[in-house]
Amino acid sequence: MSTLLSLTSAQLKRAADIKDQIEALNQDLSALLGAPAETVQPAVKKFGISEEGRARIAAAAKARWARVKSAKAVAKVAVKPVVQAAVKPSSKKGQISPEGKARIIAAQKARWAKIRAAKQAVKAPAKPVAKATVKPTASAPKKKFTMSAAAKAMISAAAKARWAKIKAGKKA
Repeated sequence: MSTLLSLTSAQLKRAADIKDQIEALNQDLSALLGAPAETVQPAVKKFGISEEGRARIAAAAKARWARVKSAKAVAKVAVKPVVQAAVKPSSKKGQISPEGKARIIAAQKARWAKIRAAKQAVKAPAKPVAKATVKPTASAPKKKFTMSAAAKAMISAAAKARWAKIKAGKKA
């Protein structure tokens, strides 16, 4: 823009004449060829990087991945004999060994045996004892809270009334 402002009126007139000549030549060319000639416009650049630049980046990325993959292959070869000698590697990630599974099963059975024994002790005490001396055990199950039918009906009615009020407010 600054170059247009610095041009003189004579230079602007000459530029307009040249543009008119270009348009006239384009019309003559289209008349000869039978098709409209393309107007000369500056090329619009789609990408900010050349084809050669993209090719260099792609080659560098391929080389980088090749190095990573070869390093993994070397690490697998170096570690594989030691791993096979000590423990058989599992084919899937996150699998547990049979020994570990057995330990978990044994611990779970012990927990359930303890819970069942506590339930049996609560259901059938060995000696009848006075209620004042009996202390509740920590593992005894607590009674669940249950709501009466009347309380449920009251809550349901309140919820319905609240929603009716909300819906009535939206319509207004």
